Amino acid sequence: MSTTPLPGSIAVERRVPPLGGFNLTLLRIELRRRLRNKRTVFFTVAFPVIMFLMVGAKYVNDPLDPGQPVGAGGTSLAAYAMISFAVYGAMLASTAAGGAVALERAQGWSRQLRITPLTPAANIAVKILGGLVLGLLAVLATFAAGVATGVRMPWQVWVLAGLTAWLGSLVFTALGLLVGYLVPSENVMQFMGPVLAFLAFFGGIFIPLSQLPELLQAVGVWTPTYGIGEIARAPLSGEAFNWLAVGNVLLWLVLFGAGAALAFRRDTKRV
Repeated sequence: MSTTPLPGSIAVERRVPPLGGFNLTLLRIELRRRLRNKRTVFFTVAFPVIMFLMVGAKYVNDPLDPGQPVGAGGTSLAAYAMISFAVYGAMLASTAAGGAVALERAQGWSRQLRITPLTPAANIAVKILGGLVLGLLAVLATFAAGVATGVRMPWQVWVLAGLTAWLGSLVFTALGLLVGYLVPSENVMQFMGPVLAFLAFFGGIFIPLSQLPELLQAVGVWTPTYGIGEIARAPLSGEAFNWLAVGNVLLWLVLFGAGAALAFRRDTKRV
């Protein structure tokens, strides 16, 4: 409970609800808003599936490891592509959810929220959870397309790769929030879409980083997409634990998170 002094020495008690006003009804409304936006659903759920079907599905019978044929229990290049596009879909969903604050700011909704008991932290939590739900849909839809086209992997690879692709996308939720509080526009994703595609290409999401020139490989390991892709595909490739990839994820999560917090504080001072 807090007391806000008003002119004339009148004090008004303002009760802060539990969890800052966060509740399942608010989350359900947020999810309905996201799912009604057909453009958002297409680019976060349908787009990675379409890309996988066009690019990766035809490699179902091509082995990832030439020494382990797919027919003898080896994994395929299609599985590699499927995980990569699942990562990309989760990235798009998380960035779009974070960037939704730009639309609310443009419409003046942020000012309306400031006069309600809903705390800024609770509002941000709803955006993050909304992004995670859409990201999960993107991962599940891409994996379902993989199963339908014949991708086969051990169950633990499905679980570990899916969880990493999903939860690792929190880095891009922070990026979306940062851009959403900096860009006074409702067209954040029109700006971020090409940026994410650029980062995905040079970060080893669309094609293995090893196939790029050495200079681009040296640059690619510093992109925010590199770490998530490497960690998500590690259960499939069986590569050793990659501390560089983990450091990459943590670095960008801290940088984007700190930037979003600073931008949020600056924005709330004006409303």
